[in-house]
Amino acid sequence: MSNAVIVEAVRTPMGRGKAGGALADLHPVDLLAQTLTALVARTGIDPGIVDDVIIGCVGQNLEQSATPGRQAWLAAGFPEHVPSVTIERKCGSGQQAIEFAAAGIVAGLYDIVIAGGVESMSRVPIMSARMGADPHGPGVRARYPGLVPQGVSAELVAHRWGLSRTTLDTYAVRSHARAAAAAASGGFDDELVAVTPPGAAPVSADESIRPGTTLERLAGLAAVFGTDEMRARFPDIDWSVTAGNSSQITDGASVLLLMSEERAAAFGLRPRARIHASAVVGDDPQLMLTGPIAATTKVLARAGLTLRDIDTVEVNEAFASVPLAWLAEHPYDEERLNPRGGAIALGHPLGASGARIMTSMLHHLEQTGGRYGLQTICEAGGMANATILERLG
Repeated sequence: MSNAVIVEAVRTPMGRGKAGGALADLHPVDLLAQTLTALVARTGIDPGIVDDVIIGCVGQNLEQSATPGRQAWLAAGFPEHVPSVTIERKCGSGQQAIEFAAAGIVAGLYDIVIAGGVESMSRVPIMSARMGADPHGPGVRARYPGLVPQGVSAELVAHRWGLSRTTLDTYAVRSHARAAAAAASGGFDDELVAVTPPGAAPVSADESIRPGTTLERLAGLAAVFGTDEMRARFPDIDWSVTAGNSSQITDGASVLLLMSEERAAAFGLRPRARIHASAVVGDDPQLMLTGPIAATTKVLARAGLTLRDIDTVEVNEAFASVPLAWLAEHPYDEERLNPRGGAIALGHPLGASGARIMTSMLHHLEQTGGRYGLQTICEAGGMANATILERLG
């Protein structure tokens, strides 16, 4: 049984997911195509030897409706015989794509896979596929009559763990400060690949980071989920979740090249990391965002490790309350939790985020000499993925 190893990992800059954003004029297929092209160019592989292209994408409608990985592969000019498939596990889609790729390699179904994700939230708005439809149905509504929107879940998490508005905002300031420091020091340079929107100059830096973020600025933002209905339902909540302490809506893509150790050796490619362990869990669908707590416990047990063995942890910053609740249940060195910022500063292009996080985590481990990195991401419906990466060499 072969190990699944990562030989390259790249991501695009993060563009603000709105009209006028740095990547808003770039079709998601071309956004991903340019990312695939950069990955292949960096490794020098013949794209015709790739067995499959597994791409996470949440908004599979409008311009992302035609198996975006397949369209991007063709747009890149690569061989027609290489297929693609789209994975949708909400915010964990890109991470799940990597885990499926690794599992296929270990099982002997694949030798070489490209896995990652893409999301153009400026062109395919979040929840645009629903447009008034109830995605739960009467059976789920009968079992869980208290289901609430995800932002309200973030408020419920903050309330349960006693996280004040100041605590959430302080965390958000730290996310921007850490991302800004990483960018200024060149920490992101190795993982970033420039992409070029039509008729514009190449975009080579994250647009989402706000180095000047302060507590005073964030304190002026209104809580966005405390509607009259929700305030009546939850009178004890302080309503502290704002746009400033939540993940940013962004456009972006990220892809990784995985293969068996034997193939890497045959092609003279250096294995940079291996997928040490992975796990996925379901959790309370009303709290919704607490899955990373259970997923961490499960993946550590599966790996035979403890948090003392882990050099860095990435908990996706869907909302500031998510990593802070995780930290309350899994005491860990805060300096090593999301050390280069997270989705509050870098954004959360839904289907791409799991791959973006793994790409950033791999490069951080290499730059700091760490061995193990753990990443976990909450997902709508009360689910979570967790993956432990082991740096090699």
